[in-house]
Amino acid sequence: MTADTGVTEAMNAFMGAHPRMKYVFFGGKGGVGKTVMAGATSVWEAENGKRTLLASTNPVHSLSSLLDQDVFGKHTPVRGVPNLQAFEIDTKETIERSKREIRDKIQWFLKFAEISTRADEFVESATMNPAFEESAMFENMIDLMFKDEYDLYVFDTAPTANARRLLGMSKVYSLWVNKMMKSREEAQSLRQMLSFTKKKEADPLMDYLVDFRQRMEHARLLLTDVDKTAFFFVTLPEALPIAVITRFINWFHEFGIPVGGVLVNMRIDASVVGEQSAEFVRNRLAMQDEHMQTIWDRFDGQVRAIAPLFETEVRGVDMLRRIAANVFA
Repeated sequence: MTADTGVTEAMNAFMGAHPRMKYVFFGGKGGVGKTVMAGATSVWEAENGKRTLLASTNPVHSLSSLLDQDVFGKHTPVRGVPNLQAFEIDTKETIERSKREIRDKIQWFLKFAEISTRADEFVESATMNPAFEESAMFENMIDLMFKDEYDLYVFDTAPTANARRLLGMSKVYSLWVNKMMKSREEAQSLRQMLSFTKKKEADPLMDYLVDFRQRMEHARLLLTDVDKTAFFFVTLPEALPIAVITRFINWFHEFGIPVGGVLVNMRIDASVVGEQSAEFVRNRLAMQDEHMQTIWDRFDGQVRAIAPLFETEVRGVDMLRRIAANVFA
């Protein structure tokens, strides 16, 4: 246990104990520093020899601002960091592609059912669901994972409520596809019974469902593999973000998604605060001390790192190295 922190297994030790780690996710309440922690981890791992992709699945991207370079829409080498590429997923392009795929699926179904209605009339209603964007982003995320082009994938996720649905979709999809396949098989059986010919017709929609179920099973296996996957929760030493990640750590355990641990961000350095410090600073430190005790009690053995509150904003590779030096100390 390190002095004054209570960290029993630091981030560096955790990653060292999981040499096959390949998919690392960072989540938490909005504004706690998920992107910063993801960026610092990516820089550290890349500079230690791993070919790394830092990808954002957050519709409100901030990677380009963090890195001080445009990484939107394509894999982009990060300046000054060999082995590191960054990628802000183009949400608009992802959604449009998903709409095209849905249109094709609906057309298959209408042709099978001999219904003359145009598929376009169903597409908008099918894509108006609030979860549609997350569904499209999940598809994009697992496409990256399946390609297996890098040694390590680091994902900056949406705020935790969205990440929960995002990573839980493999299970939800599997349930949905199984029901769809059962209904499809019943429809095919009835159609053959009513047909004068015994010729078996091609069923592209069923082929799609079978393939989709295999993809979801593959995704589920990757996301629940304790050797390859870890989800880290980022918090501030404040009541609300602590309460948020407490709730969702329990949910992730129930879903079987491995939780790597908790990272605390923006901790005030007590050594520079004295009686002459501003009252506001002393009060903030006292508040953080109280919440740090809650963190030790609630996440005993799970705290991997404590990053300080810096004198300037974290932006650019040099600042990410400073963060990484603390996170991987």
